Amino acid sequence: MGARSTSVTRSRRRAVPWLVLGLWVAALAVIGPFAAKLSEVQHDRVVDYLPASADSTQVAKIQDQLPGGETTELVLVYHREGGLTAADRAVAGEQVTEIAGRHRLTGTPRGVPSTDGTTLMYPVASNEPGTDEDKRDALVDDIRRIAHDEGGLSVEVGGTAALATDAAGVYASLGGPLLYTTVAVVAVLLVLIYRSPVLWLVPLVVAGVSDYLAMGVAYGLHQAFGTTISGQSQGIMTILVFGAGTDYALLLVSRYREELRRFERPYDAMRAAMRGCGPAVIASSGTVAAGLLCLLAADLNSNRDMGPLGTVGVLCALLAMLTLLPAVLVLLGRRVFWPLVPAYGSEPKARRSLFAAMGSSAGRRPLTVLAGGAVLLGALALGALNLPGPVRQQDTFVDKPESIAATQTLAEAYPERSTQPIGVITPAGRADGTLARIRTVRGVDSVREGRTGDGWTEISVFAKDAPQSAGETATIERLRHELTGSYVGGPSAQRIDLEDTNARDQSVVIPIVLASVLLILVALLRSLVAPLLLVGAVVAVWGAALGIGGLVFGPLFGFEGTDPGLGLLSFVFLVALGVDYGIFLMHRMREESLAGAEPAAAALTALRSTGGVIASAGLVLAATFAVLTNMGLVQLVELGFVIAVGVLLDTFLVRTYLVTSASVALGRKVWWPGGLFREPDPLRPERQPEPV
Repeated sequence: MGARSTSVTRSRRRAVPWLVLGLWVAALAVIGPFAAKLSEVQHDRVVDYLPASADSTQVAKIQDQLPGGETTELVLVYHREGGLTAADRAVAGEQVTEIAGRHRLTGTPRGVPSTDGTTLMYPVASNEPGTDEDKRDALVDDIRRIAHDEGGLSVEVGGTAALATDAAGVYASLGGPLLYTTVAVVAVLLVLIYRSPVLWLVPLVVAGVSDYLAMGVAYGLHQAFGTTISGQSQGIMTILVFGAGTDYALLLVSRYREELRRFERPYDAMRAAMRGCGPAVIASSGTVAAGLLCLLAADLNSNRDMGPLGTVGVLCALLAMLTLLPAVLVLLGRRVFWPLVPAYGSEPKARRSLFAAMGSSAGRRPLTVLAGGAVLLGALALGALNLPGPVRQQDTFVDKPESIAATQTLAEAYPERSTQPIGVITPAGRADGTLARIRTVRGVDSVREGRTGDGWTEISVFAKDAPQSAGETATIERLRHELTGSYVGGPSAQRIDLEDTNARDQSVVIPIVLASVLLILVALLRSLVAPLLLVGAVVAVWGAALGIGGLVFGPLFGFEGTDPGLGLLSFVFLVALGVDYGIFLMHRMREESLAGAEPAAAALTALRSTGGVIASAGLVLAATFAVLTNMGLVQLVELGFVIAVGVLLDTFLVRTYLVTSASVALGRKVWWPGGLFREPDPLRPERQPEPV
């Protein structure tokens, strides 16, 4: 009977991994068609990034509903340094006539010469593309083909539509190129970490599967709830899948390798590994998901919609790493670790551990190490005072595209006037009164009435000052104050709203993130002091990472401004992801304490046990976010740099030295007011860890 029972058990053990693998194949077959459709619903229109309740958002939405739909606005800039000739003006007229003959323009384009005679600009507008981004890009590309340099005459196509097309080109690189680069970086690091020709491929393939699953779920979110899918949010989701997913794989594989020396059968070793590190992995992913979901409280569309997509990415990575990865590893058996196969009953080779040495130094002088680290982080955080101001429209690209070159040419040639309209939407019945009121506002140069429909009238206002200057900003503020019942928008107004809303979102979302992460840590660690220690550490890391950004963005990278959303997004990602490593460390420390180890010994043992895997995970996560620094938009480069630097600081300074030294210095107080805080009763045996 016993032999039969054993045979049945073995059969089940063989069947379970195959069952899990079969379920995944079926799931991918079902969700595959939806994942393939995600690119079809991706949008990078201005309204997808604007604040939900701002004036500029309302202007953009109402303009979409006016006759002809969204207006595609361009500016053709003809320039010659020594002054335009009659032949230059003739060329410009011929090109504009050809454009008007090929495309349905709103109004007749009229040239506006600069006072110095070097530049001639033709504002061009069309309702032909509407809200279709592909048609907009096709229109811009065709106009650029027609409006080309000729005989020393420089021709540039700028305007809001050209800027959007150039930005779309950058966001297109967040699809395939970003994915390929991320996969390559993770693959190289996994080969170096595992030193195996086979093992590195398993978590990488599983991460790819989870990314495919996340794409299908994201498409479902869009269809069910209207969640906006932008190039930025989809790119961040992919990075989170590979970064966080690989982190979870590293922790699981490390624990599985340990258990293979204790258990003869891979199935039993994997069960033990899952019981040992599963709670920490689930808690860490829950923390990241909770932090990202806090972005739903943001008013900025791009921030709010990133929360659900990032959460989808993390949870899909968690699901794959706790089901598909264990099944594949069990089926492959011990040979997947070749040539460093962990034999049953063997002991790992004794090696000099870098983390043991680092832990010993932190253990000898914990207060000195803690004070030194705190001073260093504080000094680095002061660099945030050197962060450049809000980035201007012409400074948003790393490499200057044609639309930015056109903007700069216009700014130099027309310093006495604005070349970019301020959009005003007013009730149609009050259009005449609104026009009269606008003309009395200080700072307004000219006014032009536009389309009327659906109860609204569009008015284009040109300020006397250059776009995004202090004078134009003041004019926009005066227009909003004077025009009650109307909306004031346009590119410059959008920048104002972005800055104001980001400041509002930061003051609302950051406290929510801190509270939610703290509550999760309290529930997991059954302590109040340890969670406060971990949260305080990641906040310090965030400040230091921003400070380093302030020291290099201007002097080293040459950036003229900082994206207004950098502070909030970097905080959410660094706090949510940084707490991951604290959970790994503290969870192992709690295991050692439950086994009867003294507080100092538990802290140092936890560091020796998890230091290597935390370092590996930190390198992978930092490398995946560092991929963003190769993108063409300043906001992505800044975000990727700050998060990558923050993760490295967290991995090699805060977790290794500061959290360990603080735990040694606090002793049992780190677990206050939980059960581990109390001194053990000498008459009662020490509680042993839960069996695996």
